[in-house]
Amino acid sequence: MLNHYETAFILTPVLSEPQMKEAVEKFKNLLIENGAKIENEELWGLRKLAYPIKKLTNGFYIVLQFASEPTLIEKLEVQYRRDERVLRFLTFRLDKYALEYAEKRISKKGVEKSVEPKSAAKKQEEEVVVATDIEMED
Repeated sequence: MLNHYETAFILTPVLSEPQMKEAVEKFKNLLIENGAKIENEELWGLRKLAYPIKKLTNGFYIVLQFASEPTLIEKLEVQYRRDERVLRFLTFRLDKYALEYAEKRISKKGVEKSVEPKSAAKKQEEEVVVATDIEMED
């Protein structure tokens, strides 16, 4: 029986961009090789830690959502512990409510990406219109 899981891990900030992506690929490949289906991947980037870990104050945050057998979780966490690039990790099973929320969040994120950003010229035109409206009210 496949369960839905979400794993979040923090990589050390001393890694370069290619090294960070290589570490993420390592864990993704481990999941895929063991029969997991990756449903979502989020690279949050370099963020400030809530508290220092190993005298570091920043880290690369990565979140993976996947479906797999429960036996895979132990293998994944052993690999997290063995990899010195991983500062912290957390893996948990999504219940039906968390799964619904995650699906809504993913679909909402997809809609936001599909909306084209306004060009700089249009933004400037809107600012001028708003500024003239304000001046007229005075």
